[in-house]
Amino acid sequence: MPKALVAGNAGFIGTHFTGYLLRLGWEVVGVDNFSTGKRENVRIYAGEKNFTFYEMDITEEVPKDDYDYIINLASPASPKKYLSLPVDTMLVNSIGVKNLLDLAKEVGAVFLLASTSEVYGDPLVHPQTEDYWGNVNPVGPRSVYDEGKRFAEAITMAYHRYDGLPVRIARIFNTYGPYMDVADGRIIPNFAYQALTGRPLTIYGDGSQTRSFCYVSDMVEGLFRLLTYEGLDGEVVNLGNPDERTVLEVAKLVVKIYGVPENFTFLPLPQDDPKRRRPDITKAKRLLGWEPKVPFEEGLRMTLEWYREVVDAGKRTV
Repeated sequence: MPKALVAGNAGFIGTHFTGYLLRLGWEVVGVDNFSTGKRENVRIYAGEKNFTFYEMDITEEVPKDDYDYIINLASPASPKKYLSLPVDTMLVNSIGVKNLLDLAKEVGAVFLLASTSEVYGDPLVHPQTEDYWGNVNPVGPRSVYDEGKRFAEAITMAYHRYDGLPVRIARIFNTYGPYMDVADGRIIPNFAYQALTGRPLTIYGDGSQTRSFCYVSDMVEGLFRLLTYEGLDGEVVNLGNPDERTVLEVAKLVVKIYGVPENFTFLPLPQDDPKRRRPDITKAKRLLGWEPKVPFEEGLRMTLEWYREVVDAGKRTV
């Protein structure tokens, strides 16, 4: 069976992706430094005979072995987290990525970079296609993440063009589901925690800005196909759900599902916050035969039930 290194495996998507590979019978080596990942997530797979974990900072070292695949999910991903770890975010997306690329080159592994829709910035093109270069403020507060990921993409493609390394790049759009930290700071966990604890739901701007939410099981399936399908070396592919929702619409749906009164607080939009976000997934459909299957309200209900269990158990985070 294949052997994979999953960097950032204690994070939200990393936890789900690790489980997906283990269920297929793969051998999985996880690595995380717990800057944003959770130890509890690693313990989920502690008894699996095909799972090994290293607590390690990939900007300093990486676990050496003869891997078939290397998947890089290691980076703070929410504004709350990367704005609190600005230098770490830049380093993991530069030195950390280089260290993994060097390892992939050394052992001949396929390398998958988990990039982000944030490389498009506050887009002037809608929906966003892979050939759009973006509208990014290179010196704004969000640049530590946006430009970090743009650098990660650039160095990944340099290894492909000049060293022949088999690489693939996934531009991940908003993803949600169980195991996303209740204190993550992004829209759905924020709304869930606030609604469950009787607080006003915090909406930035007037709530008319949009996001497109992909349930995590759909995202993991897309990542796996991009990782394993033949003939995709050097490809950059959007992965996300084109079902576009306003932030206010999501807030109203959360309070409806939980059965709590509407109670919203409106605050100014953060600097450079994207006004619209929706992926064009034509390429993913063509190359991967992939598109999301889980309807938003169904996925949201499953996610909110998980958050209810977490909060009821007296845990702030998972």
